[in-house]
Amino acid sequence: MIKLSGLRAKGHHGVYDFERAEGQDFVVDVVLELDLEKATKTDDVADTVHYGELATALVAVLTGEPVNLIETLAGRLLDVCLADPRVDAAEVTVHKPQAPIPHDFTDVAVTLRRSR
Repeated sequence: MIKLSGLRAKGHHGVYDFERAEGQDFVVDVVLELDLEKATKTDDVADTVHYGELATALVAVLTGEPVNLIETLAGRLLDVCLADPRVDAAEVTVHKPQAPIPHDFTDVAVTLRRSR
């Protein structure tokens, strides 16, 4: 299992025009399920998912084409995670801590999980 937590990037996602215009921070947590046994023996990054490259690909989605819903955003991020055929399953949580909610709150998040 590989976990990447707290990946932060500014995106322009949301239902409201001001969210699209001003943008806001989105925070992503990812869990990848895959067999890491080969990497433990070879000590070669080519035998695992390179988490730096994964982070770059996820940030490209976060900062890329706007969507209305964080559910849609989470789905696109899952597609990135599952693009590597070694990944058996992935879970993505998208946090929107600056969501336009007229009440005090700490976080709003959506979690999606997919497996092959």
